[in-house]
Amino acid sequence: MNKIPLGVSQCLLGEQVRFDGGHKRNRYLTDVLSEYVEFRPVCPEVAIGLGVPRKPIRLVVMGDETRVRSIESPDLDFTAALVAQAELAVAHMPDICGYVFMQKSPSCGVFGMKRYYPNGFSADSAGRGAYAKRLIELMPLLPVEEAGRLNDAGLRDNFLTRVFAYHDFKTHVASAPTAKKLIDFYSRYKYQVMAHHVPSYFSIGRYLANLSARDIYTSSDEFFRLFMEALAHHATRKGNTNAIMHLRGYLKQHLDTRDKQELSQLIESYKAGRVPLVVPLTLLKHHLLKLDNPYLKAQTFWAPHPEPLGLRNHIIEDSQ
Repeated sequence: MNKIPLGVSQCLLGEQVRFDGGHKRNRYLTDVLSEYVEFRPVCPEVAIGLGVPRKPIRLVVMGDETRVRSIESPDLDFTAALVAQAELAVAHMPDICGYVFMQKSPSCGVFGMKRYYPNGFSADSAGRGAYAKRLIELMPLLPVEEAGRLNDAGLRDNFLTRVFAYHDFKTHVASAPTAKKLIDFYSRYKYQVMAHHVPSYFSIGRYLANLSARDIYTSSDEFFRLFMEALAHHATRKGNTNAIMHLRGYLKQHLDTRDKQELSQLIESYKAGRVPLVVPLTLLKHHLLKLDNPYLKAQTFWAPHPEPLGLRNHIIEDSQ
């Protein structure tokens, strides 16, 4: 498989571009994920001409706006430059299938960024780094995550599930969509979508049932939106158990009493949070693949990302 292009904050790769002259190397990215992705590093603050080291900046509430300003020299405003850099980044790397941002950065922070009033007091509400905010506005379906949050097994699984699905669609459908390609694509992801969000499972099915009434490119774009929004919902134990139970239905006439009991016990253990997802899934897959059913073999639910990453080995608790 060709490596997947992934945007990333440059400091996370060990480059000394931080405001203090240091870096924030993330070993999961550099030592593990690098086997599967091609990083497209950007440090927007360096890209707009700020030096290394440099004076710190922060998010400042100015009326209805959030600005990025120097702490020591409040008249220095970098908001427009960071927004322009996001637009330039999107133009230069339209093929990226995800983005990992540095947390707590006034340019790259995505979640819960502290904001301040001009007088230095903290604002009650959180914001988003100017560069990250604009890039997400321009690519709203792009899977994004902060490096620090990748320490959570569930968040890591959800992010990479979306990255690999995004790449799959862009590679096999987006450039020349047909009704058959859309239906075939979704047929591989049906149980994955069921695990993430049951309402989407049904709504996408209904949408694909009426493709002939619309322009195929419009249908493809709308399907992709519905699909990525479905995967953005986190697959909980309840969702995964639901998908597993539906798949178990294919085995009703093929398992003896002992095998049925063993599988049921593992499913209940996962549902109760005593074992990780990979435990019942491995046994279920073992039995189902004996049926030689192409539809079941093609399901991405078995491995939404490369198995050597071992992401499902640690998923027991629901992600927040």
